[in-house]
Amino acid sequence: MHIVKVGNYEVGAGRPMLLMAGPCVLEGYERSLAIGKAVKEIAERLGMPYVFKASYDKANRSSYKSFRGPGLEEGLKIIAQIKKDLGVPAVSDIHECCQVEKAAEVLDILQIPAFLCRQTDLVYQAAQTGKVVNIKKGQFLAPWDMKNVVAKAEEAGNNNIMLTERGASFGYNNLVTDMRALPIMRDIGYPVVMDATHSVQIPGGQGTTSGGQSQYVPHMARAAAAVGIDALFLEVHDNPAEALSDGPNMVRIDELEALLKDVLAIDKIVRK
Repeated sequence: MHIVKVGNYEVGAGRPMLLMAGPCVLEGYERSLAIGKAVKEIAERLGMPYVFKASYDKANRSSYKSFRGPGLEEGLKIIAQIKKDLGVPAVSDIHECCQVEKAAEVLDILQIPAFLCRQTDLVYQAAQTGKVVNIKKGQFLAPWDMKNVVAKAEEAGNNNIMLTERGASFGYNNLVTDMRALPIMRDIGYPVVMDATHSVQIPGGQGTTSGGQSQYVPHMARAAAAVGIDALFLEVHDNPAEALSDGPNMVRIDELEALLKDVLAIDKIVRK
C-alpha cells in the first residue's frame, strides 16, 4: 500500500487512523472555527491525527435555492485562517477544473465529490498539483471500477491518493453500504476512508433537501473499523438542527468522543 502524507501525518497501513471532520459547509468563520476547535480537542485527547473538513461551495445541491456556502474566494480565505488558528491540515471539495489551482494553494487534500469521480479532467488536474487527492466512490460505481479512476490520477504522476466509501444508490432516495468495498478498494493499493455520515444520507429525501438517519452513523463507523480503514470522515456540528446543509446525517459534537472511542477500540483489535 502507498503511504500518503498529509501535513505531518502519514496515512495507510500501520499508521494511526486519520480523522477528517467538520461542518458540511462553512457557516461563517466563527462557527466553523468553533466546531473545528472542539473536534481538534477531542482528537488530541484520543491521539488521532486530525484534518479540518468543510466545503467552501456545495455545488451538488437538491435545489437551486439550497445554501451553498461562501464560494471559492471567500471560502478559501476562511479555511486558510482556520488552518492557521488550529494548526491542522484541511480538506474541501473541488467541483471544476478552474478551481484546482487556487484550492491547491490552501488545501492539503483536494477532494473529488462522489458525483464527479469519473470526471477525467478534474481528477487528472487535481493529481497534477501533487497534493493528496481524496476520491469519493460514486454512488453509481462498483468498488473495483475505482481502479480506473485511480489510474487517471496515477497518469498525472501522483501516488498521493485516498479512496472513500460513502454508500451506493439502492433504488430511489436510499443508499446502502457494501462493506466489501473497503477491502476491494484497499487492494488497489491506497488508503481507504469511510464516510460514515454521507452513508446514512437520504438523497432528496425531504423534497428540496436531502434527509438522513444520523442515528445509524455510529453503526456504520464501528462496522467500517471492524472491516479495516485508514481514515474516518464525519460531518459534525454543535447543533445539527441548525446546520445549513446535511443536518439530518451529522454527528453532534457532544456525541463525537464516545463514538470515536468505540471506533478506536475496534480498530485496535483489528490491527492486532
